[in-house]
Amino acid sequence: HVQLVESGGGSAQVGGSLRLSCVASTYTACMGWVRQAAGKAREGVAVIPITSGSPYYADSVRGRFTISQNYLSSTVWLQIASLKPEDTAMYYCAANLERSGGRCSLDANRYNYWGQGTQVTVS
Repeated sequence: HVQLVESGGGSAQVGGSLRLSCVASTYTACMGWVRQAAGKAREGVAVIPITSGSPYYADSVRGRFTISQNYLSSTVWLQIASLKPEDTAMYYCAANLERSGGRCSLDANRYNYWGQGTQVTVS
């Protein structure tokens, strides 16, 4: 069983930045961030392999979101720049113990472990 603990959400102004953190209780193969705005479906925004490989981003956030990791501490960060009102959502850290087909997926339905979420509000 994997426990994920997020931190770093909050309120920010348009054009500002926020950094979200997520610590896993054990080794994982893939860790990512999924957001869900009120009344909308979940959206995988970024995922990164924990040992090696490149991160993947949703088209809606590419260029503004940066995901990074430290496998020694099982920690993943999501740096959000140039915040927009449409970034307002609950952001969840999610993880898998294995890659799917050799890669990490952005698909929110493929994650087995979830954190409690941290709210990001942009105004």
